[in-house]
Amino acid sequence: MKEITSKSMLPVMEAFYTIQGEGHHSGTAAYFIRLGGCDVGCVWCDVKESWDADLWPSESVEEILVKASKHDCQTIVITGGEPLMYNLDELTSSLQNSRFKTHIETSGAHPLSGNWDWLCFSPKKFKKPLPEFYQEADELKVIIFNKSDFKFAEEHAAKVNDDCLLYLQPEWDKTDQMMPLIVDYVKNNPQWKISLQTHKFMNIP
Repeated sequence: MKEITSKSMLPVMEAFYTIQGEGHHSGTAAYFIRLGGCDVGCVWCDVKESWDADLWPSESVEEILVKASKHDCQTIVITGGEPLMYNLDELTSSLQNSRFKTHIETSGAHPLSGNWDWLCFSPKKFKKPLPEFYQEADELKVIIFNKSDFKFAEEHAAKVNDDCLLYLQPEWDKTDQMMPLIVDYVKNNPQWKISLQTHKFMNIP
């Protein structure tokens, strides 16, 4: 794993302007910054190339901000990999000072850092999340890969704050199998909503 000696330097796998495809902000124009490095190890991860931080160049917060500022959007989504492997205080402060809204997608497996306008908490079975995320989450998004994931989802939903939105999302390759089960589950448990990877249906990054 690449050692980042300064919190102002971060391994950036890719950064791109697109449409948020998942969760509460689906359909919103957003600039995505995907950080390299992940130790959660989801077997169904669709960006396993992000796991090794050594593969990706380190960029300064200033460089990241300059690139983001070229796009006419308000929302910046920090994702991975697992972005909270790094201290994100300086990055989010710089982005917010430039009047961007900062969103993060995290498994919650590493300590929370950064200042967030929206925190999407997506816990995984492969590495236990830290307790602090349950009170901070704006959105709980659980990936449904098999039937046992419904119980997993409820276990985490029981711990989040009262204002946290609840989403079930089918794992992409098992959508045909899981979607009927998710539909029935949400009809019977309407506190949940369905999240889809709409960007894949639209064939955009």
